[in-house]
Amino acid sequence: MTENQISYTHTNTYTTLNSFTAATKNVWLVFHGMGYLTKYFIKHFEGLDKEENYIIAPQAPSKYYQDKRFKYVGASWLTKENTALEKENILNYIDAVWEAESKKWEGQAVNLILMGYSQGVSIVTRWASSRNIDCKHLLLHSGAIPHELIPSDFEYLSPTATVTYLYGDKDEYINEARKTEQQLKGTALFGDRLQVEVFDGIHEVNETFINSNF
Repeated sequence: MTENQISYTHTNTYTTLNSFTAATKNVWLVFHGMGYLTKYFIKHFEGLDKEENYIIAPQAPSKYYQDKRFKYVGASWLTKENTALEKENILNYIDAVWEAESKKWEGQAVNLILMGYSQGVSIVTRWASSRNIDCKHLLLHSGAIPHELIPSDFEYLSPTATVTYLYGDKDEYINEARKTEQQLKGTALFGDRLQVEVFDGIHEVNETFINSNF
């Protein structure tokens, strides 16, 4: 048996919330967790000021049925199968989203906020570090930082950039060992700029933190 490889053109969607105008102050690029579709994930940002915040949510390309009735559809960014190849496909897709959207704020000062939730943490950190995307705030929410990333991958970040690792104290996916591992990894990558925020809750998007800090 031989596994072969081809290249082809693929089309994917992404979702935006609010309109980009001269009044926009914050541009968000947000990456959902496993099982989400962006049309549902982006609803977590509806509490932000609509005039000042423009949200862009890329869609993970691999969609699947989540239940035996074939009713609910979710999506996943990566699996352990062909991870390196799939990662490049995903990063190229995000590049295309970035190219299409970033034209909107050329010549306009905005705060770029990059956020990954759960599985999205691995995507936002890989994309930002590989493309040297500077930002005002990097929000890593309830997910794992990829093992292959090293401190030099983030040397390009501005001294004023803030990095927050946010998770719930009842998160069923984050045990004590994972907490320690992620804090050590985050400190190694981001040094003193890393802020760890713990909220009272489970593995879910913390809208309270988002709405009260941005």
